[in-house]
Amino acid sequence: IEEKWQGLWAERNLFRVSEDPGKPKYYLMEMFPYPSGNLHMGHVRNYSIGDVLARYRRMTGWNVLHPMGWDAFGMPAENAAIESGVHPASFTEQNIQRMIEQLKRMGFSYDWNREINTSKPEYYRWEQWLFIRMFEQGLAYRKSSEVNWCEQCQTVLANEQVVNGACWRCDEEVQPRELEQWFFRITAYAEELLEECKRMEGWPERVLTMQENWIGKSEGGMIHFPLLDRDGSIEVFTTRQDTLFGATFMSLAPEHPLALELAQGKDQEGEVRAFVERARRQDKVKRTSADYEKEGVFTGAYCRNPVTDERMPIFVANFVLMEYGSGAVMAVPAHDQRDFEFATRYGLPIRVVVLPEGVEALSSDSLEAAFEEDGILVDSDRFSGLASAVARRKITEYLEGRGLGKGTVQYRLRDWCISRQRYWGAPIPVIYCEPCGIQPVRDEDLPICLPMDVNFETKGSPLAVHPDFVNASCPRCNGPARRETDTMD
Repeated sequence: IEEKWQGLWAERNLFRVSEDPGKPKYYLMEMFPYPSGNLHMGHVRNYSIGDVLARYRRMTGWNVLHPMGWDAFGMPAENAAIESGVHPASFTEQNIQRMIEQLKRMGFSYDWNREINTSKPEYYRWEQWLFIRMFEQGLAYRKSSEVNWCEQCQTVLANEQVVNGACWRCDEEVQPRELEQWFFRITAYAEELLEECKRMEGWPERVLTMQENWIGKSEGGMIHFPLLDRDGSIEVFTTRQDTLFGATFMSLAPEHPLALELAQGKDQEGEVRAFVERARRQDKVKRTSADYEKEGVFTGAYCRNPVTDERMPIFVANFVLMEYGSGAVMAVPAHDQRDFEFATRYGLPIRVVVLPEGVEALSSDSLEAAFEEDGILVDSDRFSGLASAVARRKITEYLEGRGLGKGTVQYRLRDWCISRQRYWGAPIPVIYCEPCGIQPVRDEDLPICLPMDVNFETKGSPLAVHPDFVNASCPRCNGPARRETDTMD
């Protein structure tokens, strides 16, 4: 926005604008479609509504900023270009020009002087500049992580791009793979995001609930279950420390690093390996749904309940996900419905340790479903007779005093994996130097541009086999180095 617009007041929510007579009346209306090549009825409907609002504001004396932008990078454009034998840049530009023609025929009142295109170097230069600022603050980082991998598209997929275990684009079966990836540390903003939800007046309650559940703040405890016959322990995060005396077995996610390790060399190794491979291919959303069949396999290993000292068999279970908590669940079948169904199926012990208020006894043999509410503790040693809320605090203090656990807060929110092993995206502005390590590109060397002379017949990203792109000089020591070939999601 130009200097004369300094002090601009603009509200991105189109239906909440300032009527303060002491301030200039500025109105911002943005459109940012993916250039698919043809307008559809959704475009026509939404953009007509937006144009009516923009025109009305102008007619009533407002200064209206009404730009058009193109969200032009991404795998769909690259795949379509490869299939048609056209370079993604040409394919995208052709689509944009066709849509501009259609928009102008519709008579929409955009300020075409302010048009932007995310696939142009003058735009993605600033994406790279922002990435470097985030890298400097530790908000952009690289780590090894299990990801969704599409062999056909040769790239990582977000969970939302996996549909029924297959790639959303080509329907190839998605496989888990361990890769070094770049992440944005969005978890650093978990509390801030929750606080902002409280200030979002006028938003539908269901949307706010969805956001809060996505962030998923949980206050509970991290408990250590020592492994038997070997060193180490399994860490479990739970919000129900009051049910610890009723934990009778352990459930691990198929993705948990101990899932295969615990079964190694045991009679169960082959069965566990087959189950893990099958479960990891299942849709993760369906695995956690209430009506999905609860399946598992015994690893042949045991851990110890830290308050009862009892042996707990360790299972791998399909309804446990690595993304939630620690990827391990202390199974309390009397007080968790998923555990109840699992225990019933595999003949595992069910022990009642929380009673509804006013109820004197509850037999595990007569249970038709788990009692999941708070209540009064029974058969829980010194904690019997306490209300659940009090018992959670007391049991946490007891575990902390013995080095077996601690109170903690966890979030369902996970950091955002932005690495894509594709060509048509903003290059990640990082260089790898053997002596100096990972180095960000200097600001004065931006933008790092996509080369146009690439070979799309190669398997994987053509950037990885483009010597003029890969070979670089270290910005720190000027020695020979290698450029990052992943592009941003």
